[in-house]
This record gives sequence, C-alpha cells and structure tokens, in this order.
Amino acid sequence: MADTTVRIDGNTLRLPGGVAVRFIRTLRLPESGTHPLPPGLGEFPVRRVADFADTVPEAWRARGGVLLPVYLREAMWLSFGGTTEPAALQVGVGKVCAVSGKPWSDRLSRKPQNYVVLPRQPWLDGINSGKGTVRQFVAVPLGLGATVEGQVTGEEVWGGVQLQSFLLKEDRLAEWRAEEQRRAELARAITPYGGFGAAMPMAAPAPQGAVPAPAAAPAGRPSRAAAAMGLGVGGSMRQEVYEDDRPLSDWADRPGGRVFVHLVTPPEWRRITGEAPPPSPVDRAAYTRAGLPWFDYYDQDAEDLAPTDTLEAAQPVGDWLGDDHEPWQAPAPGQVRPLKDAQGKPVEDGDW
Repeated sequence: MADTTVRIDGNTLRLPGGVAVRFIRTLRLPESGTHPLPPGLGEFPVRRVADFADTVPEAWRARGGVLLPVYLREAMWLSFGGTTEPAALQVGVGKVCAVSGKPWSDRLSRKPQNYVVLPRQPWLDGINSGKGTVRQFVAVPLGLGATVEGQVTGEEVWGGVQLQSFLLKEDRLAEWRAEEQRRAELARAITPYGGFGAAMPMAAPAPQGAVPAPAAAPAGRPSRAAAAMGLGVGGSMRQEVYEDDRPLSDWADRPGGRVFVHLVTPPEWRRITGEAPPPSPVDRAAYTRAGLPWFDYYDQDAEDLAPTDTLEAAQPVGDWLGDDHEPWQAPAPGQVRPLKDAQGKPVEDGDW
C-alpha cells in the first residue's frame, strides 16, 4: 500500500510523490496596477498541530496538519523547489481551489484545471485571477468576509491553506523514470568528468517529523475558539499558472496525501507554541530604496491557464480593511531581474 504520510523537514512540507512545499514571507504589493514578482524574505516557521494538542483549539486537533504564524495583511507565496518527481498539487484557500475557484475536491479536473503541475510550476504567489497574472495571497482574519473563501462561498468556515498531491500512475511514472535515466546517461557521456553541466540525480532529503493523524482531545479539556486566519487577495503580479500538458488519465484517481495548514496570529502562535513569532514584515519602500531586487519570470514553452470568473471577481482585502497606508516605492527598471527565458524585444506594428 502506498505511503500517504505527510512529513515536516525543517520548515518544508513533504507530501507523497516527492512534493516539497515551503511558505515564503514576502513584500505586500499595492492593490492597484500589475507588478513584478516580489522577493522571498525567508520561510514561515511550520509546526505540527499534534505537538501542541494541549494549546491548539479543539477544531484544529480534529483537522490535524500544521500551523504557521502570519501577521494581518502579511503576504506569502508557496515555493515548490525541491520537488523530485512529477506530481499534481491542489492548493486550497479555505477549501476553495486557488487555481479554478471551484470547491475543494478529492478528484483532479481539467475543465477547469484545479491543480498545478510540479516541478513544472516553480511557485505560486496567489490566486489565478487574470491571463498571465495572479493576485497575491494576503492574510486576513475570518469573520469579515474578506477571504477568498468568504467571497466565493458566502461563509468563512475553514480558513487556512489546504494541500493535496496526486502521483502519476505506476506505468507513467516508470516511463518518466526511464526517460530521466536515459537523459542522465547521455549527460554523463557528454561530460565524463562531471563539472559544470553534468547531470546530477535529485534525491529527496531524508524525511523527518511525520504529520500524524488528528489526535483526540483528552477528556474534560475546555474548548477554546480558534483565532484562525484565512487568505484574501492583494495586488496583481505577472505570473503564469501553467496548463497541464499530460492527459488527465496519466494521474492517479485518488490523492496520495493531503495536509491542512492552519494560519494563526503572532500572539496566538506565542501562546500555542511558546515560541517568539517572526519579526514584523519588512518595510517595502525601504527594501526598494536599498536597491534590492524584484523579479520577472517568463517561460516561453509554457501554456498559461485562463482564469475563471469566480477568481477574477475576488475583491482585494483593502475593501474590508481600509486603505493600505504602508509606503510604496516602485522598483527602478534595473532592480527587476529576469528569471528563466528572456522575453525578447517587442516588435512595433505600422500601417499596412
């Protein structure tokens, strides 16, 4: 029987199929305009719910999973670096799919696509809300209606982030592994002494700290209401959510593993874990004034998914929380660093 265990390796979640997910702190974008990719400013710490069964809310014990601390209106992105084999990953925000806008499902779908393909998709900064753009993940408390969950479903019941991985079927995975082996052998033949450009097999780090099934609450323990957070939408940035180029039949019919990620305020993080929360978010204007980099990612071989009406219509958190008073300074052109393929110079049209 396949292992469905999700594990923690440092602050990385490892789901079945070699999927690696990290939660990255970043600068919050203005809610108007479209912007370059903001930088990563370190990982959010991630802890197992089961390790704090005495201090987490009862509902969290029932859901199991992990928790991480996030400030009000703090932005985050999900990094998939370190994923070792092809996998389909569903990303939910309050059990609403961040790719399709549809309700959470334990099945993959293509009309519309409700998953990202790893390691093809290097990261995800927000919901799929426009052609070639996403709207940034921004933390807000439940109860205001500002989350994607609240706007799409009319309720705020779940909050947090949900992850679910699907593996290739055994025969397709065997074909992929054989092809990778052929590529590695060819690379070794071309560069027999190693060196720059030599193919190196990617091995997953030894897993640590399994995320166990939900623990039962000891009898007589008083219930505490959850100080839960969810994800709303912030500013728009240039980022593609890639269309799967495999037939849906290549993927397993059932998920290989799943995990619920609870978002908690810094004071609750300290109360639950006894640990100091991370420092407050970086001043974004100071970051830009210091000449530090922003990024632009372009992949000429990829097909971008069209957004759905549900996610295009999501309103930014500022509509509930008020204007964003944090100073903003747009990066200079030289601060925006291209990643992967160069887009090429634009061709001007004229009279015909």
